[in-house]
Amino acid sequence: MKTSRILLFVSFIIVLTFTGCNHVFGQSEVEPFLIMIDPGHGGRDGGTPGTGRYKTTEKHIALDVSLALGKMIESKLPNVKVRYTRKKDVFPSLNDRARVANHSDVDLFISIHCNAQPGKRGTAYGSETYVLGITKNKQNLEVAKRENSVISLEDNYEETYKDFNPNSHESTLALMLAQEDYLDHSIELASYIENEFKHTAKRKTRGVKQNIFYVLAYTYMPSVLVELGFLTHKKEEDFLNSKKGKAVMTKSLFNAVKKYVKNHAQAVSVSENSTETNSGNREITNADNLIFKVQIAASSKSLETKPYNFKGLNNVSRAKENNLYKYFYGETSNYNTIKKLEEEAKTAGFKTGYIVAFKNGKKISLTEALKTTAN
Repeated sequence: MKTSRILLFVSFIIVLTFTGCNHVFGQSEVEPFLIMIDPGHGGRDGGTPGTGRYKTTEKHIALDVSLALGKMIESKLPNVKVRYTRKKDVFPSLNDRARVANHSDVDLFISIHCNAQPGKRGTAYGSETYVLGITKNKQNLEVAKRENSVISLEDNYEETYKDFNPNSHESTLALMLAQEDYLDHSIELASYIENEFKHTAKRKTRGVKQNIFYVLAYTYMPSVLVELGFLTHKKEEDFLNSKKGKAVMTKSLFNAVKKYVKNHAQAVSVSENSTETNSGNREITNADNLIFKVQIAASSKSLETKPYNFKGLNNVSRAKENNLYKYFYGETSNYNTIKKLEEEAKTAGFKTGYIVAFKNGKKISLTEALKTTAN
């Protein structure tokens, strides 16, 4: 009888052990969807002071909403993790904000700010959400000028930002080429945000706009910059400083993020897992006419495939796919070689470059290509 009880107890422990192991293994199979929230300004950079009627400025409101949004995301969205460029009143540089997002390999970047109207009238109000792009609108240019102006507060900023020149057509074009693969997703999230501000928060929306912001230009993932409202407008400033106002704007942002994640989180994790699983040191023969290239850019514009248009890279080719021109670096049937070319492209500045595969002249998934074995 005693022996039977011991055997039952041991069996129970074994079941628990293997059940626990399976649970842990199951969690590790899917990479978490990672979001970086960037509370604008901070530390010695207060952002806009608004009308001056409050002790708080843009940096305080941006931080409050950012932290509340991150907490809501992690408590309500399984398998979504949040990181921040700052969690307290400190001053990370624009370069640091972009660098930490890129090095953390995040899936989404959201920068949160408050707006200001030049002059003393304070008649402008409403939210705006920006994605990277070119604008000739004078008011939009003023917003970009103000948000980018914090560069001058940094030490050695002339050297750090020597390649960032929003007034240069060539510089702007290069930034747009590097980011165009992400633009559709950025616009999608921006549209969700402005729609939520309109219907959930019942606020005036000024729409989705494009502009040259440093943190959008140098973060290599879908990215948006949100202007919650104008602190130079008294009623809107009162709203954004209130507990209720912050809560309703946070809820709106959460709803928008939830919609975006629902559309993209699983696809991202599946894509990453497939590439990781099949990206060993494999050499593939050309028996099936397989060709690898590194896609470095996509644009609606047709550019000459000359080195001066692609940061000095030679051997760049172009192909039109639907309404976009795709630009590729290198061409080889050897997977180890294309991995080296991918690193060359990233070193040259095309951080978002990635390997694509073609079979008999038709594009196929990299996963399918890597399943081919050498005979």
